[in-house]
Amino acid sequence: MPYIFIGFAFGFAIPYLARRFSKFMPATFACALYRIFRPNKTVSKEKRKNNHKYNLLCHRYFMRSLGWGIITAATIYLASLVLPENETPWIAFFIIMLYTLMEIDKRMLLLPDILTVPLLIVGFSHAGFSGGMLGYEPAASAANSALGAAAGYVIPVIASLFLIKKYPEAFGGGDIKLLSAVGSWVGLTNIPYVILLSCLLFAVSCFINKQRQGAFGPSIVIASLIILFLSEY
Repeated sequence: MPYIFIGFAFGFAIPYLARRFSKFMPATFACALYRIFRPNKTVSKEKRKNNHKYNLLCHRYFMRSLGWGIITAATIYLASLVLPENETPWIAFFIIMLYTLMEIDKRMLLLPDILTVPLLIVGFSHAGFSGGMLGYEPAASAANSALGAAAGYVIPVIASLFLIKKYPEAFGGGDIKLLSAVGSWVGLTNIPYVILLSCLLFAVSCFINKQRQGAFGPSIVIASLIILFLSEY
């Protein structure tokens, strides 16, 4: 239950983090921390009262934050129902990071290394210390995690080589790194399904929105969570 409230709190902050990243793209971890927690310029109460557009944007921003908080808390709650209790803190971290990357990619069309690399490292740690989500022994789970991360990197690179003439930007560098990070969590057996499902979801999204390009990160995030839940059944 505490992780649900933690998920809501972090989910509520996702639009703020995405906004700070989109406004100040960090080059280093120290720079990122400074820019995320640096206070914004204050707006006087009179300007807030008289500026209808500002108030409307604040309302939309609050509703977006509230929506992300509810979605994050609900996802963590569902994960706690299907996964062992000792996996909940790890999965809570996984879900919060994925949703943060999803929002940033929607705003910027960019997946910063400062978030994808820690996701990869924690995925390795999760596999080595607790045996991962598949319930293997730590040694076997660590090997499966490493192979999953390698497959998540190599498969999109090979696919990009075949598609480079017709679709030169089929997979961006950030997309490949995110798939590699997800592979360290879901393992070698599940990462091909994540890649296939994310491509299918992206194709459906492009068809609905009538566009040929867009953020691929949200499709990876949704596919990763679907495969995560299905792998437990």
